[in-house]
Amino acid sequence: MTVTLPSGETVPALGMGTWMMAEKSSLRAAEIAALREGLDLGLTLIDTAEMYGSGAAESLVGEAVLGRRDEVFLVSKVLPSNASVTGTVRACEASLRRLGTDRLDLYLLHWRGGVPLSQTVEAFASLVSSGKIRHWGVSNFDLADMRSLAELPGFCQTNQILYNLSRRGPEHDLLPWQASAGMPVMAYSPVEQGRLLGSAVLASVAARHGATPSQVALAWVLRLPGVIAIPKAGSAAHVRENAAASSLELSAEDLAELDRAFPPPAGPEPLEML
Repeated sequence: MTVTLPSGETVPALGMGTWMMAEKSSLRAAEIAALREGLDLGLTLIDTAEMYGSGAAESLVGEAVLGRRDEVFLVSKVLPSNASVTGTVRACEASLRRLGTDRLDLYLLHWRGGVPLSQTVEAFASLVSSGKIRHWGVSNFDLADMRSLAELPGFCQTNQILYNLSRRGPEHDLLPWQASAGMPVMAYSPVEQGRLLGSAVLASVAARHGATPSQVALAWVLRLPGVIAIPKAGSAAHVRENAAASSLELSAEDLAELDRAFPPPAGPEPLEML
């Protein structure tokens, strides 16, 4: 299962996130093993950020992909406080050092801050020209932000947002706008950091498929074309569970039951962030 970026490049629809990784040294070996297991299973898109563990997550990812860099579609993010023309370049170079690589496949503005978007886009273009990044995009941009971005030159490849069964606001206007622009959505926290897993409805749907509630929640996010999910998994077993969700097909009955339990938005809703 793949998704095509505006550049024409395809990436896995199911990748791996690293938010809240590298925060406990006792978990480091298991987290590295989880990322390597994901690569073995084809979950070759790895998302990280300079903010995660103040760079520690990038260092962990760098260790996990050592010797396998060319297999990975590597994504990181610049903080809005660093997103000036010169600051973005410095931040990217620091991320590259921590990751132990000479380029990022995708570099995102983590959220919109006080620096004018034109400056960040200019920096992204410079980084593309120098070969330090291959593509760029944004994260946590609502529809108004995306429209402002669309007025600037360049080719935004994705918008990474909070999207899951309990956070369906983007379905009203942001997802349709991005679909019309041919721009995929990258969904973070697709199982709401595990908080969805106590749902009786998810359990019921999962039981019909011989699956887990987590797999159903992931399959629901992946039901739409042009959506990439990046769940975090801290163990190899959890990665294997996530990977199996990509082959789970939800029926019309399943989707209707989930809609009743988690209704779609009736109108515009502000974009949420975690």
